[in-house]
Amino acid sequence: MEEEKEKIQFELTAELIEQVQGFVESQNDKELQKLLKEFHYADIAEILDELNLEEAVYVIKLLDSETTSDILMELDEDNRERVLKNLTAKEIAEEIEELDTDDAADIIAELPEERQQEVISKIEDEEHKEEIRELLTYEEDSAGGLMAKELVKVYETWTVAGCMRRIRGQAKEVTRVHSIYVVDKQEKLIGRLSLKDLIIAKSDQKIADIAKDNVDYVNVNDEAEEVARIMSKYDLEAIPVVDDKQTLLGRITIDDIVDVLKEEADKDYQMAAGITGDVDSDDTILELTRARLPWLFLGLIGGVGAFLIMEGFQEAFGKYAVLFFFTPLIAAMAGNVGVQSSAIIVQGLANDDVKGSINSRLLKEMLLAALNGFILAIFLFLFVWGIKGEVNTALAISVSLVAVIIVAGLIGTFVPLFLDKRGIDPAIATGPFITTSNDIFGILIYFWIAKMILGI
Repeated sequence: MEEEKEKIQFELTAELIEQVQGFVESQNDKELQKLLKEFHYADIAEILDELNLEEAVYVIKLLDSETTSDILMELDEDNRERVLKNLTAKEIAEEIEELDTDDAADIIAELPEERQQEVISKIEDEEHKEEIRELLTYEEDSAGGLMAKELVKVYETWTVAGCMRRIRGQAKEVTRVHSIYVVDKQEKLIGRLSLKDLIIAKSDQKIADIAKDNVDYVNVNDEAEEVARIMSKYDLEAIPVVDDKQTLLGRITIDDIVDVLKEEADKDYQMAAGITGDVDSDDTILELTRARLPWLFLGLIGGVGAFLIMEGFQEAFGKYAVLFFFTPLIAAMAGNVGVQSSAIIVQGLANDDVKGSINSRLLKEMLLAALNGFILAIFLFLFVWGIKGEVNTALAISVSLVAVIIVAGLIGTFVPLFLDKRGIDPAIATGPFITTSNDIFGILIYFWIAKMILGI
């Protein structure tokens, strides 16, 4: 128990990295193996991410394939690419043979096309080889690209006793048995079994008599996001994958869906921050510039637009200079409200919680924005009146605030709904797009209302 506790409490420290580097430099393989044996493969991957390429490759070649195959899946993508470049096709094939087919296909897909064929040809298990080839034909972001071929299936005509004998061999190839899938003679999915159903059934019963026919499944061409939505909605640990003829092809497990959700969350977070493309902090300056510059340019255009609007109201500034000092507040409130509204809608769309028509959503947001705006406007009215003693000026600024908040809320609600209807990722609406557009509209509404109330 104490040993397990130590493994769980892994902490990556400079001292640990130096210790590993020292064993590598002195080629003290025995002590290095003894040290790494104490850690989970995910912990070892974290250690390797901190080593240089030569040291990481040394450790990979030192450990057994069963361990290093799992380590490779946990490595940072860029580090994994560099490590794979320094392994021979035979060495990669040995790692691949220890992985489930979905993970094996993911690793091979990262290799250059010529090397892919070279690695596949070195895989000795013919069945494993053909299954990997099949998985590589599917789109990466589809159910086929996520699924593994390893599963436990039985035929409806088998008896329970015969089924128990046959599934023992299948179960050896499956990391975790979530469900047993029932097929007919044409390999079509017709039901499922739990291990409990099988254990408590009488040995002479037919599988068809105890199978549940209400089995959830996805089509091999379904998008990964749709698979994630279904598994999340029905709280599934695994889901079978079929083709258009209902033939059972494989299964997708929850660990693959967690990866999908994480990738989507990372992408949406970057889009909300105004970054296009899949980038991280270790990418080159040129790659990071390409990802950030388009949205920064949009912000620049927005700033120029705001300048032109303010220039058109120079007369108002001349008579009521106080209006100028509240411009940042109006722009900030517009941006904040717009981002809040769009973030709620985008989150709802992602979770499939947005119901009803666009009009009903806009009406609800307008009422919400009006209530929030009214409360804030009262405070702002009292503040401006208190420091300036001018009722009309205070009224102009506070009424403008209410109008700006309502318009910003409507824009923040409408834009992601509109983008979603057009098949465009609505996450784009939570970033600089909404902020910039609301800044411009906010300033325009602010000066227009102020000009009308003050009679400028």
